Amino acid sequence: MKNYDLEKRRLVLSAVAIGIVVIYVLRLFALQIASDDYRKSADSNAFLKKIEFPSRGTITDRNGKLLVYNQPAYDIMVVTNEMAGHLDTLDFCNALGITKADFLKRLHDIKDRNKNPGYSRFTQQLFMSQLSDKEFSAFQEKLYRFPGFYIQKRSVRQYQRPIPAPVLGDVAEVSQSDIEEDDYYQPGDYIGKMGIEREYEQDLRGRKGVQILLRDAHGQIQGRYKNGEYDQRPQPGRDLQLGLDADLQALGERLMEGKLGAIVAIEPKTGQVLAMVSSPTFNPSMMIGKLRGKYQRDLTLDPAKPLLNRAIMGQYPPGSTFKTSQAVTYYTEGIINDSTRYVCNHGFNFKGLHVGCHSHASPLALVPAISTSCNGYFCWGLYHMLSNRKKYKTLDDAMTVWRNYMVSMGFGYKLGIDLPGEKRGMIPNAQFYDHAFKTWNPLSVISISIGQGEVNLTPLQIANLGATIANRGYYVTPHIVRHIEGKKLDKKYLEHHRTKGSVRSYQEVIAGMMSSVRGGTCAHAVHPGYSLAGKTGTAQNRGRDDSVFMGFAPVDTPKIAIAVYVENGGFGADYGVPIGSLMIEQYINGKLTPGDAARADALQKRHISYPFKRPLSRADSLRLDSIKRVNQIKDSLKMVNQKLEAAEAAKLKEAQQQKEAEEKEKKKQPQNEPAIKVEPEELIKTEKKGKDKDKDKSDKGKEKLREKERDKAKEPKEARKESKDNNKDKQQKSKDNKAKDKPKIKSNDQDKAKSNRKENVNRGK
Repeated sequence: MKNYDLEKRRLVLSAVAIGIVVIYVLRLFALQIASDDYRKSADSNAFLKKIEFPSRGTITDRNGKLLVYNQPAYDIMVVTNEMAGHLDTLDFCNALGITKADFLKRLHDIKDRNKNPGYSRFTQQLFMSQLSDKEFSAFQEKLYRFPGFYIQKRSVRQYQRPIPAPVLGDVAEVSQSDIEEDDYYQPGDYIGKMGIEREYEQDLRGRKGVQILLRDAHGQIQGRYKNGEYDQRPQPGRDLQLGLDADLQALGERLMEGKLGAIVAIEPKTGQVLAMVSSPTFNPSMMIGKLRGKYQRDLTLDPAKPLLNRAIMGQYPPGSTFKTSQAVTYYTEGIINDSTRYVCNHGFNFKGLHVGCHSHASPLALVPAISTSCNGYFCWGLYHMLSNRKKYKTLDDAMTVWRNYMVSMGFGYKLGIDLPGEKRGMIPNAQFYDHAFKTWNPLSVISISIGQGEVNLTPLQIANLGATIANRGYYVTPHIVRHIEGKKLDKKYLEHHRTKGSVRSYQEVIAGMMSSVRGGTCAHAVHPGYSLAGKTGTAQNRGRDDSVFMGFAPVDTPKIAIAVYVENGGFGADYGVPIGSLMIEQYINGKLTPGDAARADALQKRHISYPFKRPLSRADSLRLDSIKRVNQIKDSLKMVNQKLEAAEAAKLKEAQQQKEAEEKEKKKQPQNEPAIKVEPEELIKTEKKGKDKDKDKSDKGKEKLREKERDKAKEPKEARKESKDNNKDKQQKSKDNKAKDKPKIKSNDQDKAKSNRKENVNRGK
């Protein structure tokens, strides 16, 4: 007969043997094929892959003037596998001028996979970046003493002029998120962080190259592998030409010194941005090198927010410059015509609502209304449009038509400029007011007709409005870059966007803006040798009004459209008009007249005092000192109280622990034997007082009394007497306390009767 148990054992043993073989095969596969550690180790002994970084593309202005270029820099790379056990740390630190602690920290950060996920001990890792020429030359002489360390040549950005920092942006080391988004980057690489550098990063960065070098058994480089057959040459980045005019940009930054705001100038036919000023600004040269982190932190903490590009990120009420868009809407929709006149008695007055206005002739037509910037005219126009039930069935329908006109002009959404961080502004619709108000009517939203209320635009959108008017009804998406080397611009920067307004309506608006320059609110604008159309704006806010200007020139063949926005600048004629007209003159004529140059110098020196920039008065300083002293006293008292509370808590904890220990000791003792314990007199007294006050009648208290009575029986007679006296005192005190607790019902007569009874008893005795 067959032994089936033996057969089963054979099967089990065979399965175990097969399993062991499979495990070994899988492990060998993982080590030799799936994992590349051994291959890297072998390759690192024979080859050195040296990365060659390409030169980043240069940036020039529209006239070919250099704005951004490259300067050579040097990084120190390390292969930790080659360095281990072969480095004189002290000599290395002296060569670089660093401490040993700094050296160890850098190595720790390199090996930390949380900070450096791509770490490998067989590949080059960044140890120190951006060495100067002096530091590099000193280190290169001793490089042979430090195995595992190599020099990596690369380039850093340099700026010809300190303009325009928010537009150009900066370049910095990649973050972990950058590495995760694009596998092109490795730790230690550089990437554009802001502005053009970020938007056109893929064009500017180029493509990295690789050199494969042969090494001998001692790690010495012997030359290129197969004479560079497998090397990859770096591809330099593409050069960019901007639409900016460097001289115009420099003048704008001069004029905006000491002021918060923005200037945007656009070439109407092409949409190219001629100037983009955001004030305050910063020097882009400070954003390179080892001090970049400190400088960036200071800029971030600055209350003036210089890192904020107000030209595309600032959302402001446009003020009276917005009236031009309203005129186009009313005229195209047939709400007004050439013969329409509206009364303005120092503003719009209707059903108890008053919107103020300055003194001027009344009634007015459209052209003089734009020239004098009449609030009443445009309030009446919006009221008649939203109230027209013959043309629009409901109020929501009328509001939707109005909003569609605004959106067609580039408001309410991003224009799509080739810069990161653009904001959309705010154009309300019917649903917005349905949500904001339970019931609303044209009078509820009348302020939007004059660029106030819920309407917000960016300075870029205001400048684009000027370009749209100059083009008689169309605009090209504004863009910074004019030309990319070896590449065409995106089609969206070439398309014309036609608005809903008619050509006739734009001609009427242009006539009003020209009249404003001749004798209206823009009468002080300079325009030597060319025609100018302009519109002022005064935007109300919580502080002083904002000064706004929008215009273009020449009128017949527009070359420049501009928007100026100065926070807390007052009337539009105070800052907006002179700054805007000087900028237009600089671009059209190429220079300023001597008189206008003097005006520009005067405007440069005119600074506006903002709340965060005002110097402290004596009263403010005394108040701050007193507050500081009070806070110091409060802090000291708080610390004292904390110390006292901590001491009390420690005492209570100690007493609690002692009590628990005593209870544990009592539980350990047998019940038939009395607990022998000698306590000090003070502790006995405190216990007695506590018992008198608390009147503890629990079982534990009774057991303690019984134990004490047993102890008293063993004490001498004198002690018994003292204990008896103490017990009597206790009983008397308890009786007195009970008597106190009982309500006093007995009267004086009852007390007298009791005393008489006692006397009679005594007499009887």
